[in-house]
Amino acid sequence: MIAFIKGTVQAVSLDHVVVDIGSVGLQATCTTPTALSLRVGDRVELLTSMVIREDGWTLYAFTDADERIIFEQVQTVSGIGPRIALAVLSTMNPNEVRNAIALEDLNALVKIPGIGRKGAQRLVLELKDKLGVVTGASQPRLNSAPVGWQASVVAGLMSLGWTQREAESAADAVAPMAIEFGTEPDIGALLKAALRSLDRA
Repeated sequence: MIAFIKGTVQAVSLDHVVVDIGSVGLQATCTTPTALSLRVGDRVELLTSMVIREDGWTLYAFTDADERIIFEQVQTVSGIGPRIALAVLSTMNPNEVRNAIALEDLNALVKIPGIGRKGAQRLVLELKDKLGVVTGASQPRLNSAPVGWQASVVAGLMSLGWTQREAESAADAVAPMAIEFGTEPDIGALLKAALRSLDRA
């Protein structure tokens, strides 16, 4: 198994990064916030998790061990695969996941793309005693911070130089468009639309 990759960022998309490790360039799938935190030319060391299926091998990359732990634990829940596990981390940080499950906060969990009421109930039932306690200084902010596509759009706009207030306002402006996408919003399209709304302001 590949436990980590270290090298130079060769390319970045909204859902993956390509890292030049010397004679090979490895593509790793990641959350949008992780991708937006990277720049071409950066020297990085990313922790990884390999998912092997009949149709191929996929490498997933994370900025810290806690994210990888949550990613792998969430996949032990019946009916949940790597795509939804990654959506969990795109919506909440690891401590927020632990807090939501410990408090059986189904309203927070159903905000995750691909997770319905029954899926949220399975997460609570099967993970409640497996994720441990909330760690570190990060405090849960389930009801105050943007989640899902909103967090990704806000992070993308702020990385381009907009203030948090401007970014959140632009995210609010494209909310009707996000609703049209249903449970799997197109982050790239929403980000472009948010940028257009800021250009018109």
